[in-house]
Formats: sequence, C-alpha cells, structure tokens
Amino acid sequence: MPAQPALKISTLDGKPYDLAEQRGKFVIVNFWATWCVPCIKEMPDISNFVRTHKDKVAAIGLAYEDSDKADIQAFLAKHPVSYPVAQVTLDKPVKDFDEPRGLPTTWLIGPDGKVAKRFIGPVTEASLGQAIGLSK
Repeated sequence: MPAQPALKISTLDGKPYDLAEQRGKFVIVNFWATWCVPCIKEMPDISNFVRTHKDKVAAIGLAYEDSDKADIQAFLAKHPVSYPVAQVTLDKPVKDFDEPRGLPTTWLIGPDGKVAKRFIGPVTEASLGQAIGLSK
C-alpha cells in the first residue's frame, strides 16, 4: 500500500468522491459490511466524530461486500451516517488500499494525504480523537 493512497470512487448516491480533494483534513476511510456487528456499532461514533470536528475531519465509508446496492441503501436508511458511502466489491477492490483482513478496518489519512494510522476492529470517538490529537 502506498504511503499516500489515492481513492477515486462513486458513492452510492452516484456522486464522485476523490480522496485528494480532502487534503488539509484528516480522513477516516472505513471498510465495513452490513452483516458486521462491530461495524454497525462503530458507525454512530464515526458519524458523531465527523459532525463534531467537520472543520478538521472527513470520512468515507466503504461497504465491502457483494450485496445489491439497493440492500446497502436500505441498510443505511435504518443506520444513517453523516458521511458518504461507496460500495467496494470483492472482485474489484480499491487499488491503493490493502485488502481488509477483517472488518471493520479503518485507515486514518492525515491532512498531507499520507496514512497516519490503521485500525483493525471497531473505532470509537475516543480512539479517533486520540489518534488525531483531538479530545472531547
């Protein structure tokens, strides 16, 4: 995985997303799945963290599964988040990110576009704040 990964993807609502456009902010790149209980548990924490620190932090959720797009959208209607979500299928992984060994896997990208930290397992507002140097 490159030190400064690129990510250009279409979100579930059809909008283009380019990680490079987020420079100057920390970006939480969160791989998750609808069937992953720890993923579902961490989603409100990521949403709240992004909302609370929107001047310094952004996020993108990557639904890492082969489900129908409509099923993921229905899931998000029940579990809304404050950040865009895109689908990554197992046969078309994103090129610059290592394949997750388990879910959730979260990459924290620094304001310079370089990987600052990788989390395997669920994140919390506290763990994100600690990694970024922001506390509640």
